[in-house]
Amino acid sequence: MIPVLDTAPDLREHVRQAARNRRIALGLTQADLAGRSGVPLGSLKRFERLGEVSLSALLAIAEALDAFEGFRALFPLPEARSLDEVEHQASLPKRARRRARG
Repeated sequence: MIPVLDTAPDLREHVRQAARNRRIALGLTQADLAGRSGVPLGSLKRFERLGEVSLSALLAIAEALDAFEGFRALFPLPEARSLDEVEHQASLPKRARRRARG
């Protein structure tokens, strides 16, 4: 069954549990993951206990757990509904457009 993630706290809890479960499934200790990710052990423990972590640390943890790809889908550009919106999206920096297609 797919969990319903209606609120930010729900999503935070889901991410916390998923990261912890993936670490365990990969046979890594918290110390192993801290070493691989460069995230201080105390920060990793706080994340696994409370779901609180900086974005930089979360990205490092995801990369170390080979779970980085999911972040690429965050914040996609909305579908253009008019020629003005198409022109606006075309004027965005190349990096932003590349990520939008991602």
